Amino acid sequence: MSPAIRMKSTATLSIQIITFFLFTATLSSSSPPSGFSIDLFQRRSNSSSSRISLGSSPYADTIFASFDYIMKLQIGTPPVEIEAFLDTGSDLIWTNCLPCTNCFKPFDPSKSSTYKEKTCNGSSCLYEIIYLDKSYSRGTFATETVTIQSTSGQPYVMPETIIGCSHNSSVDFKAFPSGVVGLNWGPLSLVSQMGEDMLGLMSYCFSRKGTSKLNFGSNAIVSGNGTVSANLFRKKEPPNMYYLNLDAVSVGKTRVETLGTQFHATNGNIIIDSGTTYTYLPESYCNKVRTEVENVVKAEREASSPDNMLCYKTSNMDFFPVITMHFQGGADLVLDKYNTFKTNGEVTCLMIICDLLIPTFGNRGQNNFLVGYDPSSQLVSFKPTNCSALWS
Repeated sequence: MSPAIRMKSTATLSIQIITFFLFTATLSSSSPPSGFSIDLFQRRSNSSSSRISLGSSPYADTIFASFDYIMKLQIGTPPVEIEAFLDTGSDLIWTNCLPCTNCFKPFDPSKSSTYKEKTCNGSSCLYEIIYLDKSYSRGTFATETVTIQSTSGQPYVMPETIIGCSHNSSVDFKAFPSGVVGLNWGPLSLVSQMGEDMLGLMSYCFSRKGTSKLNFGSNAIVSGNGTVSANLFRKKEPPNMYYLNLDAVSVGKTRVETLGTQFHATNGNIIIDSGTTYTYLPESYCNKVRTEVENVVKAEREASSPDNMLCYKTSNMDFFPVITMHFQGGADLVLDKYNTFKTNGEVTCLMIICDLLIPTFGNRGQNNFLVGYDPSSQLVSFKPTNCSALWS
């Protein structure tokens, strides 16, 4: 979910508008160690809460759920496990809470000894978050203990973490999560509330099957053979997004430059987002890319295509070209055909969508890359990786 959860049946979480009523967040820090990883889909540990030792070899799991990626974390005392979308396009950590309307798997704050609702001038501090598809979450701000399980067996505890307790949500959870964990540059995101020692370092490795991983801190550094890096930008509008600069897209051997189009920029023109499924490009430039795909693919077109997608009446992937995305900084991402094409029965569609909204590099295009965010160095690094086998 990003400046609004671009969440359709086809899926996307993206770009939210957040309204805070009478509340200015004061963030607390748990003084974390220099590096650790979340275990996102692991059984709850019975060990006592403590900071993770630097000598451990922690890693975290994520799991693919139809279109998006889900993580597990615990909130409250005693801790209650919740499941939430992980979203680099938003900053609020929120979950459905009792009492609620239109909720799924709500958390009961009355059973937690560490839950504390925020007050503003004697009243509850309210929030409203609206996503691109007009879905929303409305509720109250609170502080609560957030616990993330580590594979070392020692949970990482974040007391007095600011969360949103949603009492009315229209977000259509196609899978089983009950909330969203924001991971962008905003002050209320999970990575921001971990404190300065983490340096904003974060990495994940998405796969369409099994589990993959999400890391924070020193364990999130992506390096080694095959690693390429793209320049990372932060812009005023929309704020707190992770921006890259797309210089060109190659369809087979034909390179389609952004230079000479309105899409061309040197300071960031596309966000990278874990909460959006497909890749979205501005119509004028996107149509140039689609034209090159049409020049290559000789299969019969499918007339009734969803969301104005470019589709063909074939499931034979040999018809389709390799697509490469060229990012400023020297990151030339040669995408697997799974990253760029989707087959349903005997119809295959290009998953680069021509759209008027914010240009977005979605999670499908990022599959089987170890993706590392390093805000201090202003880089996002990509390493081709078999993500489902990374920790098997």
